[in-house]
Amino acid sequence: MSKSLYETLGVSDSASSDEIKKAYRKLARKYHPDINKDESAIEKFKEINAAYEVLSDTEKKSQYDQFGDQMFGGQNFHDFAQGQGAGVDLDEILRQMFGGGGGGGFSGGFGGFGGPDLDITTRITVPFMTSVQGGKYSINVEGNSFDIKIPAGIKSGETLRVRGKGRAHQGQAGDLLIKVEVSDSPEYERKGQDLYKTFDVPLKEALFGGKISIETPEKEVSLKVPQNTKNGQKFRLKGKGVADRKTAMKGDLYLIANVVLPDVDTLDEDLGKMLQEKL
Repeated sequence: MSKSLYETLGVSDSASSDEIKKAYRKLARKYHPDINKDESAIEKFKEINAAYEVLSDTEKKSQYDQFGDQMFGGQNFHDFAQGQGAGVDLDEILRQMFGGGGGGGFSGGFGGFGGPDLDITTRITVPFMTSVQGGKYSINVEGNSFDIKIPAGIKSGETLRVRGKGRAHQGQAGDLLIKVEVSDSPEYERKGQDLYKTFDVPLKEALFGGKISIETPEKEVSLKVPQNTKNGQKFRLKGKGVADRKTAMKGDLYLIANVVLPDVDTLDEDLGKMLQEKL
């Protein structure tokens, strides 16, 4: 029986969970779009992540081990992935295929043919900082209140699946599918895995240099600004951005200087005259 998901990660179908995880991390680093600029690397990266989505989950892996590539219509996984078209969310397709709502086994993997749809779909809006750092979020669905875990790095438009929180029928329970939106932040702008924040630099520090305390998502930092710092100048804090949900690799935090000019009317009269003469 063909099992091409294992081939995608370059391991045998008898590989242990540690071997699967090790192979995934090695390939994810190799084909990450931030590292590998080849256009084909993007699709390869998607396939690697999707394969790991199945093989790292005990229930999904057991189902795949039983049916193999029959679940892809007999195609190998690469051909199946290519047939889904560009820009498709392979992870979500596989979650739907392997997630199961109605009956179990093979038919359950394809949405439970012949059974009721027990899944529930809802939407939530999470605070910006929760999307960056992760955390708990209280949700109320059809009269039931409970906490869910928001993974660090989640983006607007992503869907979370909470097992067993759907509708119940004859001893079975569907899943809760949560479409996530992220609220805007007055302090930060997110671009991919990078964060951008503007901070004020008093004229004295901009001209002569100095240290400025700045709050970041992790902690307060003391940033050393050099002499002659320009308005709009960027300072990069490597690895202080948002974590990639698949690779755990973090982006960067870019701090953008906003040089604050003093009000001329508040300057000492002699200083004001001197500046007017010398500048």
